[in-house]
Amino acid sequence: MRVDENTGLLDEALFLPSPHCEPRVDQDDVDLIVLHGISLPAGKFGGVAIDALFLGILNADGHSSYAELAETKVSAHLLIRRKGSITQYVSFHQQAWHAGQSTYAGRERCNDYSIGIELEGTDTQPYEAAQYKSLLEVILALQACYPKITVDRIKGHEHIAPGRKTDPGPAFDWDYLHQQLEVNLVKE
Repeated sequence: MRVDENTGLLDEALFLPSPHCEPRVDQDDVDLIVLHGISLPAGKFGGVAIDALFLGILNADGHSSYAELAETKVSAHLLIRRKGSITQYVSFHQQAWHAGQSTYAGRERCNDYSIGIELEGTDTQPYEAAQYKSLLEVILALQACYPKITVDRIKGHEHIAPGRKTDPGPAFDWDYLHQQLEVNLVKE
C-alpha cells in the first residue's frame, strides 16, 4: 500500500471525492493523524449512509437521526469499514473537514495539518481485526509519505476535542495499535 505523491491518493482505496474539503495552507505541514469512529445510524454497520454524509447527499428522511446531519458539511480523508475495506474521500494534499474545533499540542485548527481516518464503529463496540490490519497498513504508507507523522502524533478525536468528542472511544485498543506499529518499525 502506498500514497501517490502526485495525487495524494491511497493506491488501494476506492476514491469517492467529497466536496467538503479545501486546499492545505502548507503541504509540508502534515504531522498528525486523527482517528475517529462513526456508524450511521448509530450502532449500525454497512450501508451507504456514511458515504452519503461525506459526499453531502445524505437523505434526511432515511432515518430519524439523519435530519440533523443532512446539512452538515463534513468529510474525512479515509473510512475503514468493519471488514477492512478502505474508501478515500479527500486527497491527503487537501484538508478534510473532520476535526472541527480542535487543538493539539497547543496548536488549533487540526484540519490544517492532520489526516482524518474514520473507523466504522462505536465508542463501546470493539473494532475488528481487519480494521486494525488496514489501519496499520495505512499508517505505514502515510508515514512513508509524511515523515513528520510519528507514533506519538496518532491521536483520537477525543484527544484533540476533549469534552466535545469521545471517539474512537474506549473500545479502540490503543495498546494493540502501538504494539503493531513498534513491531513494524523494528522490521524496517
